[in-house]
Amino acid sequence: MLKKAPPLLLIAGLLLASGCGSSSPSQATSSTAAAGAAPEGGAALSADAKSAATGDIPDTQNFLTLRAPRLRVAMLYPEGWTLQEHGSSLSIADKNNLVRISSSGGPPPTAVSVQAQLAALGRSTPGLQAGPARSVALKSGPAVKTTYTTQSAPNPVTGKQVTLTVDRYELAHAGRVAIVDLGTPVGVDNVDAYKRMIESFKWL
Repeated sequence: MLKKAPPLLLIAGLLLASGCGSSSPSQATSSTAAAGAAPEGGAALSADAKSAATGDIPDTQNFLTLRAPRLRVAMLYPEGWTLQEHGSSLSIADKNNLVRISSSGGPPPTAVSVQAQLAALGRSTPGLQAGPARSVALKSGPAVKTTYTTQSAPNPVTGKQVTLTVDRYELAHAGRVAIVDLGTPVGVDNVDAYKRMIESFKWL
């Protein structure tokens, strides 16, 4: 469950210069991933049925540069979205548009290892369905991509559930593994914006 970011963190992110600003969340710890298990922070994303729905990211959306020195990564993110730290990961959100980046020590991911991680998550995450994992080439280097869906808990009043479609990318560099989850509620189109974000990913 995501909570509103502390005011100082929001202010720091929103004061950045348009299109070329940056924010630096406070440092987060790293951990070594166990074989066949996602690194810390690699749990499946899930929407909140109590949160108001949100629409597509507009073509005119301004992006800022997020720099996370302790995670050793940087990436563009939409201006105005909420930043929140979670130990060895950080999240960027606008209602049920959810993005999470986690980083830890570990061996380079493979299609087989990522498939095993999602299978393990499926056993602990009701409603999770994952597609096949495959190797892709990003500007920052090779990565493994898979797509999964999750169901939110039912809304306590309406009983409605929100289905989240998540593109997961796993990247490796110098003994570290980053997991980038980009989640979108079904019916919302964030393809272009999310492509811009993942292509902007850099190791620090």
